[in-house]
Amino acid sequence: MALLSNGTRQQSWLPLFVLGVGMSMIIIDATIVNVAVPAIMGDLGLSATDVEWVNSIYSLAFAALLIPLGRTGDVRGRRGMFAIGLVVFLAASLLAAAAGSGAMLIGARVVQGIGASMVVPMTLAIINSLYTGARRTVAFAVWGSIIGGMAALGPLLGGWLVTDHGWRWAFWVNLPIGLLVLLGTVRVPESKDPHVGGSDVPGVLLSVIGTSSLVFGLIEGQRYGWSGPILAAFLVAVLALTAFVLVERARARAGRPVILDLSLLAIPSFRYGGVAAMIITLGEFGMILVLPLFLQSAMGFTAFRTGLIVASLAGGTFLAGGVVPKLPLAPRVIVRLGLGLEAVAAIAIGLAVSPSLGPWTLVPWLVVYGVGVGFASAQLPNVMLADVPARQSGAASGLQSTIRQFGAAIGIAVLGAVLVTGLDQAMARHLPVSHDLRRAVRDSGGAAVAAIRDPAQHAAAVAASAEATRRVTVVAGIVLFGGVGATLLLPDTGGRRREEE
Repeated sequence: MALLSNGTRQQSWLPLFVLGVGMSMIIIDATIVNVAVPAIMGDLGLSATDVEWVNSIYSLAFAALLIPLGRTGDVRGRRGMFAIGLVVFLAASLLAAAAGSGAMLIGARVVQGIGASMVVPMTLAIINSLYTGARRTVAFAVWGSIIGGMAALGPLLGGWLVTDHGWRWAFWVNLPIGLLVLLGTVRVPESKDPHVGGSDVPGVLLSVIGTSSLVFGLIEGQRYGWSGPILAAFLVAVLALTAFVLVERARARAGRPVILDLSLLAIPSFRYGGVAAMIITLGEFGMILVLPLFLQSAMGFTAFRTGLIVASLAGGTFLAGGVVPKLPLAPRVIVRLGLGLEAVAAIAIGLAVSPSLGPWTLVPWLVVYGVGVGFASAQLPNVMLADVPARQSGAASGLQSTIRQFGAAIGIAVLGAVLVTGLDQAMARHLPVSHDLRRAVRDSGGAAVAAIRDPAQHAAAVAASAEATRRVTVVAGIVLFGGVGATLLLPDTGGRRREEE
């Protein structure tokens, strides 16, 4: 325990531990399902589109409600909102564990996303208000490492649970962890933002409609084709999001409460840092959806071995988290270096994917990818909030978390679409006359490959799955290189926060 220079307040690491464990549970649950996907698909009879909904609906509900619920926590009390979110999340985990159909599982994931949207912005806002100076830098590094590391650790935990206990334990496991965190919240100081007040109902409705329509169009476009209801969904998304921006701007000029403070986007470090943050989560969550499917269904690896392979990413992330505070580099340079490592590793992973892939071939590149995630994620909060005035820190914290989760939802939708399209085209080349088999592999996202008994057809399907997975990872790498470009626009903040006069 240490004292601030003014001696008025203690900066204990215990709240950071409690908040970190709580957020770990949320982040793990965003990825733990990926390794369980083949088992869930077999048990509940889900299609590839259903699986995308199971994953993306969580991130979508998360992203859509982060800002309004984050604002509520700023007004009512952040520790209280953190605790309520944990209770909601745990109740939804019970529903998911007991799900008897795809619809029930998807509904439970929506409620989980709502609970998560109460928890995550409160962790960053409390950390932001509790720690200062060098301890804030360390706290941000820990926070960023938890996001990247736990996202990769989820598949390992999921693999062990699915292999030894069944897929429902991917949700049951939340209960003991969540209850312990609830007990630990008594040691987290309460904090509020006196500058935040009022509600913005039009803003909330327009943002939810716009983001939901966009993700619906991206996911369901594979089922309905890019016409009719899908074009209508995209049109609704464009109109709603445009109206959202116009309404928020008008309300801000009139001095009325807004859920999105557009003036934050005028700050270069926040604007371009947000682009980088979205790209990081887009690439990471999209890849972690695709790789476990390929490793289990096409290569025949067990869920536990698959989780162990993907968990090497977490090892790299945790390694980077310990190194970042000691690096004599500007935060923006660390972010740029991290994204560069991610991009190179993603493309290398894609080039390494083949029907003859060895069990541990991808591990070195996944470690490199994890180091990149650790570098970029650990410093992005510091970079994005460095030039934000103190009175806007609560809004900025919520918005940056929203950007991350929206990136995750878009990544799952876009890279899922790339996977299904790639499977369809590859199967058409490798098995041009087997229309039913081609459709089964495409609709299952490759999960049906494991059930093919004919050796020649199985070999062709594995080759097609490898080709589609390769395409996804290379696309992810190209997107991440775009993130490197965004970091070139970041100003040299030096990691310092601009305070209000």
